[in-house]
Amino acid sequence: MVNDSMNAFSLPSFELDDKILMQGAEISRRLNQLRLENFPPSAKKTLRQFSVGEVAHYLGVTPSNLKRLYLDGKGPIPTTMSGNRKYYTAEQMLELRQYLAETGKSEAKRYLPQRKPGDKLQVIAVVNFKGGSGKTTTAAHLAQHLALTGHRVLAIDLDPQASLSALHGFQPELDQNPSLYDTIRFDERKPIADVILPTNFPGLDIIPANLELQEYEYDTPLAMQAGSEGKRFFTRLGKALMDVDDRYDVVIIDCPPQLGYLSLTALTASTSVLITVHPQMLDLMSMSQFLLMLGNITKTIKAAGADVRLDWLRYLITRFEPQDVPQVQMLGFMQSMLAEEILKTPMVKTTAISDAGLTKRSLYELERSNFTRGTYDRAIECMDAVNFEIQGLIHRAWGRM
Repeated sequence: MVNDSMNAFSLPSFELDDKILMQGAEISRRLNQLRLENFPPSAKKTLRQFSVGEVAHYLGVTPSNLKRLYLDGKGPIPTTMSGNRKYYTAEQMLELRQYLAETGKSEAKRYLPQRKPGDKLQVIAVVNFKGGSGKTTTAAHLAQHLALTGHRVLAIDLDPQASLSALHGFQPELDQNPSLYDTIRFDERKPIADVILPTNFPGLDIIPANLELQEYEYDTPLAMQAGSEGKRFFTRLGKALMDVDDRYDVVIIDCPPQLGYLSLTALTASTSVLITVHPQMLDLMSMSQFLLMLGNITKTIKAAGADVRLDWLRYLITRFEPQDVPQVQMLGFMQSMLAEEILKTPMVKTTAISDAGLTKRSLYELERSNFTRGTYDRAIECMDAVNFEIQGLIHRAWGRM
């Protein structure tokens, strides 16, 4: 009787594979439905226009100088909105750069910050071993900021989850997009130029991701067993980038949140590394393990011929809450060990970023009117401070101060 009673009230068992396949399919269906409502497949992602104040900020001039230009009929003509406010497109911002460089003489370098002969292509890997650190948000905003400030940028989404791709209007579950796997696979490879797509930001291209990238994690061990080509897997991305070296100033790689062959291939191709970390004990412990594993693996591939020299390595504190005492204490603890390598400006936690993400957009795509003024201003000021600091590191790597 006892056994019968226990059986009557026990939980029914189920097949794991059937259960997760059913739930995965339902979640995918509902997500696709949501995407279709917010961003139909036929829709093309566009970019808003920028106010005179914003344009002056990213050009490095004063709003009054910009106003004098359009009043004198010089440079591109802005659009007049309600209240006689003037707005420029991102394409016009590039035209303004060219005009100011041609008329500014000695200040040309400031307006056209691209690489000069002899400057090395900067390849920045944005990494973290733990999800939820703001890695993709950081990579997306850095790439867009560099484009807005006049750099030629290639973003590479190396995370099979394809969040960076989704932020730029590519929907891997609906679109048949290429990925870097087509270029770094061990057979039937395509030139990297064939997998590069434009974005809605002038000066910013992207190699989107899809689940096929995960195949690289399975192919590489087999290729390593098969011959010498597989044993030097870490050279594949660096060699591919050589074919488009003259097209870009900076490459931003959003690495997957794991230390697999994709991440190692990206890190070996990189000139710099940006590690995002949330200032909490569990995240710091995870990062410590990540660094130890990365260091040991790097020694192994270095012995196999990998070049692991970097121009710089920095830590970016993300989702920081200045009013959270434990976070402030953890930041102080980290600074006591890594003071020189931690970026001066932490990226604060803000509802502006999470709200923007709901519509698959970045802060740079949204206008101040989408938020309360204080919320947007604080978020964009902090994001710009982080990105200008990283831009300074890029320019220092080129020998500029």
